Amino acid sequence: VEASRTKVDVEVHFSEIMTHPIMAWQQALLVITLLPFALCCTTLIAGRKATVDGSTLASHSNDGGATTDGRLFFVEAKDWPENATRPVFPSPESYPRYVGNARGANNYQPTDGQKVSQALGSIPQVKHTYALMEATYGVMNEHGLGFGETTCSCIDWSTVPSARHLKRETPLFSVDELTRVALERTTTAREAIALMGSLAEEHGFYGPDSFEGTGETLMVQDGNESFVFHILGDPTGGSAVWVAQRVPDDHVAVCANMYIVREVDPNDSFNFMYSKTMIPLAQEHKFWTPGTPFDFSAIYSDGEYAHLYYTGRRMWGAYHLLAPSLNLPANYSNLLQEHPYPFSVKPDQLVTPADFMTVHRYSYEGTPYSLRDGLAAGPFGTPDRYEGGMGEEEVKGNWERPISLFRTTYSHILQTNASLPAGVKGTVYFGPHAAHGTCYVPFMSGMLAVPEQYRRGRVGILDRQSAFWTFRYVENLANLRFTPMLKKVQERQSLWETRGAQLRDQMIAAFQSDHNATSLTSSLVDHADSVLADWWTLADELMVRFADGFIVTNEGAKDAATATGYPAWWLKQVGYQSGPPPVHH
Repeated sequence: VEASRTKVDVEVHFSEIMTHPIMAWQQALLVITLLPFALCCTTLIAGRKATVDGSTLASHSNDGGATTDGRLFFVEAKDWPENATRPVFPSPESYPRYVGNARGANNYQPTDGQKVSQALGSIPQVKHTYALMEATYGVMNEHGLGFGETTCSCIDWSTVPSARHLKRETPLFSVDELTRVALERTTTAREAIALMGSLAEEHGFYGPDSFEGTGETLMVQDGNESFVFHILGDPTGGSAVWVAQRVPDDHVAVCANMYIVREVDPNDSFNFMYSKTMIPLAQEHKFWTPGTPFDFSAIYSDGEYAHLYYTGRRMWGAYHLLAPSLNLPANYSNLLQEHPYPFSVKPDQLVTPADFMTVHRYSYEGTPYSLRDGLAAGPFGTPDRYEGGMGEEEVKGNWERPISLFRTTYSHILQTNASLPAGVKGTVYFGPHAAHGTCYVPFMSGMLAVPEQYRRGRVGILDRQSAFWTFRYVENLANLRFTPMLKKVQERQSLWETRGAQLRDQMIAAFQSDHNATSLTSSLVDHADSVLADWWTLADELMVRFADGFIVTNEGAKDAATATGYPAWWLKQVGYQSGPPPVHH
């Protein structure tokens, strides 16, 4: 599959991938502009020669906030009749993100008076759709193709004088739905990019209508190749602008809410794919002059948002861990103009999924930007910085933006090895809630279901049968005495994530022998069940050991408790020495 200045030239099973004009639909624009979206995600990707075992890797943190729907569902493969249509739904992302039967007969069933979701429109269905796992976005399909997503700032067409006169159309596709359709219909990164790009160009693309802007980025990997895909709507709303750049096989890349593709070579179809609109629109609106380098980010990005270092610090943090020998700068004046970080880098050592987990748990510990240090971290070193409220209306400022974030709904790491059979080719290590408090559990591309606990979870109901609430409960509990309690959490993470990696190896060996998807599913579900049961045991252990400011130990016939109080540096900072004086007799 190749894409160039034409809309898309697809040479691999074209008829099964491409679609035709949408059916009639109304009221979509009002619905779209009212949708809340996931915010501020961080993504990583690695080429196959940058990893220990020759897999491609990609990751995603869904940092959506209070009411994001973090449920994980398995959607079975299906054959479709002639003239079937595929509905395209809005993408609210808050719970419930969808209600109905169109994404699996047993998924997303209405409860508590929920109304069935209404489609924005539809496209013709293909004869067969692949099995996949989906959360807010499509995660991975049965062939190991998978995505990581991050919202990005982009040009605001309403501020461009030469675009104001253009008639607005109503776009059909969000990035959420593009990823699902791509997983349903494609098996490779190039096919997925070509399909998503063509659908967005033909039917229009919309993104989050928030302070972030309306652009999107996907990390796309399939076991052979890894790509960074950027997309935004065109000035009419009826089409899209997009580009994809191939990550060198021995490199890693990070994207964190700002486009990273810079100079595009229009004649290099191996490393670049792009929309037919990309160059003409830039020229039409005088963003680019023919004969000069075509810098996609300089033309179509709106740069870093929220505050200085909001994006760049996370990029620096990831490269600081993965390629410290580069000694990339932590500070800059303007990320978009100076571009202090390259599109991708060669890591100092070959990377593993565990290395990506470490990056996602990073709060810049051991650096001047650590959120675990200082008065704001409290006496026990929490990295969590809550936001909003009356205080911020009176006191203007910003917190450092870490990679690991307390309000993360889930994160995942994808690992796809092209040399393996499809059933075990892809693994997603899925971690509900904040990365520093979760346990990443492996699910594989040949599974026939995901555990029930991962299909449950809403923020308004404490559900002990929900994986999201299991990890949310413990992470919030750990803020009683964060540093010592986190050590207990990390011990469990190390134990179970090591067992998870070992289980993956065992499942690969077993599946290559028996190709038994039922056994594969049972073993992986049992492992997830064991992790969740032990996490609730951990919650009880933490409460017993650290309740009421004591360190409690069970000594058999009796208990012991030590009052450890607060560290001296913190007592000095909060004026402990200026409290009531001692009594004089």
